[in-house]
Amino acid sequence: MTAPRQDAPRPGAARPVPRPGQSKPARERRIRAFLRKPGFRMLFLLPAGAALLVGLNAGLQLLGADAPVKLDRFPEIHGMLLVLSFVGTVIALERTVALGKVAGYLSPALLGVAGLFMISPLPLLVGKLVLLAGTIAMLLVYVPLWRRQRDNVVLIQVLGGVTAVGAAALWLRVPSIAVLLPFLISFVVLTIAGERLELARIGITSPRAEPILTSLAFAMTMATVATLLWPAAGYPLFGLSLLAMVAWLVVFDAARKTIRGTGLPRYIAACLLAGYGWLAIAGVVLALHDTTLTGAAYDAVLHAVFLGFTISMIMAHAPVILPAVLRKPLPYTELFWVPAVLLHASLLLRLGLGDAAGIQGAWVAGGVLNVISILLFAVMAFWQATHPPKATA
Repeated sequence: MTAPRQDAPRPGAARPVPRPGQSKPARERRIRAFLRKPGFRMLFLLPAGAALLVGLNAGLQLLGADAPVKLDRFPEIHGMLLVLSFVGTVIALERTVALGKVAGYLSPALLGVAGLFMISPLPLLVGKLVLLAGTIAMLLVYVPLWRRQRDNVVLIQVLGGVTAVGAAALWLRVPSIAVLLPFLISFVVLTIAGERLELARIGITSPRAEPILTSLAFAMTMATVATLLWPAAGYPLFGLSLLAMVAWLVVFDAARKTIRGTGLPRYIAACLLAGYGWLAIAGVVLALHDTTLTGAAYDAVLHAVFLGFTISMIMAHAPVILPAVLRKPLPYTELFWVPAVLLHASLLLRLGLGDAAGIQGAWVAGGVLNVISILLFAVMAFWQATHPPKATA
């Protein structure tokens, strides 16, 4: 028999009082449980929702339509509010949930608060500074993710985070969103490309696919900087890098196969492929320019990327990503096709007859329908999340 340890407590003896450090695992479990609560995570989406509503209101104001609220500041903050405060908060929250650390929630909090500050009567500089802090915090979230998993998926998204920081930093001195447009495009495209790589890995058989996408991500980042320093060469290179990214997505994404399916897989695939089509249009327009975009070209690229591509990606991923982030189901319904089809049809009207043909009425009508499609999807998603179908016996 093994002799009892010298420090073993005698039967009936009082147990030693645990040292403070011994309760750390219990505290960590309680913290993790709190971080997983849907109500806690939903708090970060409330400012993002406000940013979306005000951004859409500003869009109506820019169209000259009957916007519910008309303030001089709204058109000025329209682009940054929707891209970095709304989309940025959603992306930062999803990455923070993947990290699972308390400190990570600083990023979606700052990006959401920045939107509220931009909307408020505070000096716009305050909102700009908080927005910059939020993008830096979002970039820092990728550091432990990279240490945990030194992966191309994380690396590509890091490059997207770098361009987001660049856009927020430049906005402190450069008021023109048109100048910042390549940085904002790169942020969204690189982040989504990294996520699509992660989801497409199972079906990718070519060993060259991942290195190619990583190289394209670096090329896009360098072309983004070139648009600022050497626009004559930078814009064509940026447009070509965007087209190369679209080509990779079309070739290697599973959407080409799942579009032949039914239900949710087919809906997701349709949204993805339509989004890639709009991204290709933006790439062509950018490749044909050698300076900062203006007029119809600027409007076409801006909304092809951030409505046709980005919002389509959100519509596609919402039934999958939101349940993972909020821990609440978002059941798919065929009615999701209605706002998705309306989004792309209204974009055809706005860009095809409005921007390309110069028909003012079509441009305004298409823009108003853009807003309606987004609001319709938001209402439907909220209803589905709060009124799940009853389980059948």
